[in-house]
Amino acid sequence: MPHTVLLAEPRGFCAGVVRAINVLDQVLAGSSEPVYAFHEIVHNRYVVDDFRSRGAIFVERVAEVPPGGRIVFSAHGVSPAVVAEARERGLRIIDATCPLVTKVHLETKKAARDGFDVLLVGHEGHDEVEGTKGEAPERTRVVDAPADVQALRGGDRPIFVVTQTTLSVDDTAATIDAIRARYPDAEVRNDICYATTNRQAAVKVIAERADLVIVIGSRNSSNSVRLREVAAATGTPAYRVDGIEEIDPAWYEGVGVVGLTAGASVPDTLLQPIIDELRARGVTRVEPVVVAEETLEFRMPDEVDATSGT
Repeated sequence: MPHTVLLAEPRGFCAGVVRAINVLDQVLAGSSEPVYAFHEIVHNRYVVDDFRSRGAIFVERVAEVPPGGRIVFSAHGVSPAVVAEARERGLRIIDATCPLVTKVHLETKKAARDGFDVLLVGHEGHDEVEGTKGEAPERTRVVDAPADVQALRGGDRPIFVVTQTTLSVDDTAATIDAIRARYPDAEVRNDICYATTNRQAAVKVIAERADLVIVIGSRNSSNSVRLREVAAATGTPAYRVDGIEEIDPAWYEGVGVVGLTAGASVPDTLLQPIIDELRARGVTRVEPVVVAEETLEFRMPDEVDATSGT
């Protein structure tokens, strides 16, 4: 049975998630009226359910918010069309978009204005990709793999490449190599964020030492899904779960060392019950495996007052 837990560091909340959660938290605390959030504030079921229990109303369409209402945009960002619609309805906007996602929006917008066609490496339909693509929808094409690059039709305009911030580092490198092979003069911006990169590096290290890896994160969390894939690519069995209730005890059979990590939108409180349960099974050692130190913090949006909400 397990005797050791390797605890990946860094893991869990990144600076963009901390900022988004703090924004919605302060808006809720300082408001006596309904507070709406466009899409999940971050992709974690427990975080969203907690905010919902406190009165936050999550919507998929701006039209669901009453005229003049207050709306918080999620960490994943939104398209200019969504912003325009919100303004047309007279909504009071609080933008919790991660600044690193905003950077990709600005790169895309400028590239289209400068005459480029944009290739956005990412997962079609993901909230972040939909928002970024919306900056220049007539000029932007989404590619998810080298095969998508080969299937592209030719064009006369130069190519500019941006990426979703939460992709697999290794998979994205293969896609960018395919883009460079087909478009040697393409200008490439690899926008995978520091948090995604660090967490993938950490899970790779623990996976190489572990008999089993458990990744905490929701199924709609791109970075959590990628963590499981990165771990599994080392040959170590790896599972993604929302929390302890989804763990099958049979996974622990014949396992001595368990690797444990969490996606960038996962609160650390979800890991402690798993560690406690493993201790009850016989684990005597919990070893932090530190790959990088993270100190980045993002300032709050101007729309949020640090003491009164908004």
